[in-house]
Amino acid sequence: MTRMENIQDFLAQKRFAFIGVSRQPKDFSRALFREFQSRGYEPVPVHLEVPEIEGARCFTHLRDIQPPVESVLLMTSPAVTNLLVRECAETGIKRVWFYRGAGQGALTAGALQICEASGINAIPGECPFMFFGGTPWFHRFHGLVKKITGAYPR
Repeated sequence: MTRMENIQDFLAQKRFAFIGVSRQPKDFSRALFREFQSRGYEPVPVHLEVPEIEGARCFTHLRDIQPPVESVLLMTSPAVTNLLVRECAETGIKRVWFYRGAGQGALTAGALQICEASGINAIPGECPFMFFGGTPWFHRFHGLVKKITGAYPR
């Protein structure tokens, strides 16, 4: 599949694990979490330290989620990405979206290799806001800049 087909496939899944959503209500990850909720998605937060985020029950590990999910959005530090992608492979995850806004984001070369070896469709380093209709202008602008520079997914 092309990167754009992987993105469309991920966004067609209404329920997915969201790893790396912050405890802080004003954090960008929380804004993205709420955006998914407002669009009819059911992001399932995975967090080691809090019981719920935005009214959704948190799970400590992917393997604990019931019923299981098949997709994961990672908004984590690259330092933990490979470990988390191995857990994705062990739990039968079919899709992993590696968030990236500014900076490196969650993506690592090792994580992509794990995805490839495990048959997981990977979205390497995009911001989901760019692919929602009707988002604020700066998200659309981010997409436009990527189109102009040839970095927009095809």
